[in-house]
Amino acid sequence: MAIPVIMPKQGQSVETCIISKWFKKKGDNVKVGELLFSYETDKASFEEEAKTEGILLEIFFEEGDEAPVLANVAVIGQAGESVDEFRTIDRPTPIEETPASTEAVVSSSANRGVFLTKNKASPRARAIAQKKGIDLTNISGTGPNGRIIARDVEGASAIPSLSPTLSPTLSPEFEVKKLSNIRKLIAKAMYESLQNSAQLTHHMSADVRKLLVLREEVKKTRKDDPNYPNITLNDMICRAVIRALELHPEINSHFLGDSIKTFKNVHLGLAVDTPRGLMVPVLKNADDLTLKGLSNNLRALADSCRRGDIDPDLLQSAAGSFTVSNLGNYGVEMFTPVINLPQVAILGVNTIIHRPADIGGGIIAFVPHIGLSLTYDHRAIDGGPATLFLKEIKTQIENFKSSTNFTN
Repeated sequence: MAIPVIMPKQGQSVETCIISKWFKKKGDNVKVGELLFSYETDKASFEEEAKTEGILLEIFFEEGDEAPVLANVAVIGQAGESVDEFRTIDRPTPIEETPASTEAVVSSSANRGVFLTKNKASPRARAIAQKKGIDLTNISGTGPNGRIIARDVEGASAIPSLSPTLSPTLSPEFEVKKLSNIRKLIAKAMYESLQNSAQLTHHMSADVRKLLVLREEVKKTRKDDPNYPNITLNDMICRAVIRALELHPEINSHFLGDSIKTFKNVHLGLAVDTPRGLMVPVLKNADDLTLKGLSNNLRALADSCRRGDIDPDLLQSAAGSFTVSNLGNYGVEMFTPVINLPQVAILGVNTIIHRPADIGGGIIAFVPHIGLSLTYDHRAIDGGPATLFLKEIKTQIENFKSSTNFTN
């Protein structure tokens, strides 16, 4: 029996997804668990596996098409089975139709260089056409019901008389790649954050001798017991941050223009580097967890981001109340993290550097210090409270309990 392949719904805020790649083509045999296609929301990228076995009888949405969630994007069944009952009604974003007496008209000044046509085109195809100055009237659509899709206009030529500078340039000296959807979103979010807030960064360092002792205890214990919790330095720093936020709740807030929302619990965002780009999943109610629970949950969120199956609702910046971005493993000594608006601050964690310090008795020794960079929104927080909060993180790190009892 033929079974439809449905576009998953990733989070309550997601209404459509863009199909980025098909791993199978029409007519291919498909087994349960094999990758069918990858797709992107406005926050993340995902891969969809086959949930049934058979032949890929039909594909309703091509690469680059924007498909509604829960829509039938393909059908798997046996040879000769009908797919008509599963065919998704084509609902592309409307495009202006030409008058009956005119083959094509030039678009408005906002879209100068693109000819509007009665042929239907996907949003991505129209965006590519606009950028390259392509006349869509000369394009034959290969999508559902003759719809023009991205690949139809990728190799098409621009209109020289209207926008010659938009013609594609080929050179052995460089390669031009289009930005992925998630890269565009990251770029937009970073730009808007810096454009729409008053960001300032304070730097401080903390003695991490106690954290390093505890980390060594963890490593030694795990040699004999691989199931022992793998508490990392980042886990300990996140715990210190949570404790500091509990003592300085004004930092655990959102700036809303004419008001400030202060949270009762800590919803901790953690920046995660993935092959798809930077993601910041949020651990809800992180202050309710033990150190072991915090470690396990942060690791699970990071793994989910790298696999591509993270809940998009957990990637919303508004879902978090504070964010930690750790670049210490890359050897970064100091940096300026960018705030995830509407949050009012973000902590950057740097690498460990040995610095001379008085260890008592008139003895100067080289002591390991970790760099801490706090960026805050000066619209919501003044320099004094921000510095006191950063100093509290330092205090929490330097007084961290050097014990492998992770129940606290």
